[in-house]
Order: sequence, then C-alpha cells, then structure tokens
Amino acid sequence: MTDYAKLERQQVAELLLAVGPDQPTICEGWTTRDLAAHLVVRERRADAMAGGVIKALAGHGEKVRRAKAARPFAEIVAEIRNPPWWSPVSNRLTDELANTAEFFIHHEDIRRAQPQWEPRELPPGEEEAIWKAAKMTARLGLRKLRLPVLIRTPRFADLEIGTSETEPPRVMLQGDPGEIALFLSGRQRVARVEVRGHDDATELIRQAKLGL
Repeated sequence: MTDYAKLERQQVAELLLAVGPDQPTICEGWTTRDLAAHLVVRERRADAMAGGVIKALAGHGEKVRRAKAARPFAEIVAEIRNPPWWSPVSNRLTDELANTAEFFIHHEDIRRAQPQWEPRELPPGEEEAIWKAAKMTARLGLRKLRLPVLIRTPRFADLEIGTSETEPPRVMLQGDPGEIALFLSGRQRVARVEVRGHDDATELIRQAKLGL
C-alpha cells in the first residue's frame, strides 16, 4: 500500500526548496516561508494550533508560527520532512487520514500560485484517500451553510449534505476528489469544480468561508 501522506510530504518539501522562501501561495498573505512554518507548527505545537478554533488563543498561535518562520528556511523544510513520532497528527495511526489531504492541499497552495499550473493526475489510491477526507470536511463544513448540496465525482458514490425528501439539492459540486477537497477547504478560486444550481445558492457557496 502506497503511503500517500508521506509522498505528498516529501513533494511539498522538494517544491519548497525549489521555489524558495519568498514565493506567494494561495493562502492569502502567506509566502512559502509562512506556509512551511505553519506545517511544522501544526505537527509540533498543539497549543499554537488551538488558536484556529479558540479565538482567545489565536494571537499565541500566530506568535509561535512567526517565530518558527524566522528560522533558517532549510531548517524549517527539514522539519517538514521529518515529523516527530509523537505528533498527534503525524504518528503511525493518524498520518494517512490526517495528512494525505492536508499535504495535497498545501502542495497545491504552492503550485497554483505559480504561473501556468495545471492540475496533477493523481493515482487512484490517493484520490480515494483524499475523497475520504473531503467527505468528512463536507459533512462538518457545509452544514453551517444550511444549504442542501450534492457532491459528485467521477469514481465515487454521490455525497449529499443537508438533503431530504423535502429538501432536494440546491447546489451540485462536480469535480475530481482533489479539486473538491480544495474547494471545500476554502480554495474555491483555484479549484476546478463545476458549480450548478440556484443562482443565489451557487453564489453563496462560491463566496462562503469554507474549511474547518
């Protein structure tokens, strides 16, 4: 079985070194250095990452990330390559589920900020792993919109969120699993996803602040 999380991790590290620390990314306001620091802090500092869900800790998390970003770039990338065995998101039990989609998305954050990018053709096994994570993101992230959504991919069963006999889908998202994952993580601008449905609903989902 291919370990796609480890594969994406190494590809991200190689791309970071290839483009350097000062390139733009899809993450607004972040350079490649900022993104690299985020990846390291995410795996090593649970106290800092708590700021993503606890507003009172947001300042602390950003302070930790900025401190990491100030370190030599090659050192930061080396830490990305070699996560600690005790990391809550990168140990043997959680790595594939927690990191395949995470590193795929951040890989694309770098790639798609560069000129003349094109989507990658992913192995079927990696698409399956990303789709598994995307379904979880969809169930948690789309419910806050209170919008019945149908998600359709070429290879996997349709996923319906918030639909019922009296609430048919008002929006359909269609695309490859990686593109759906990017869309659901808030990268609507660069995700190659077809969005169809009621005009007001499609506009809402295009502009929504998606992600967990």
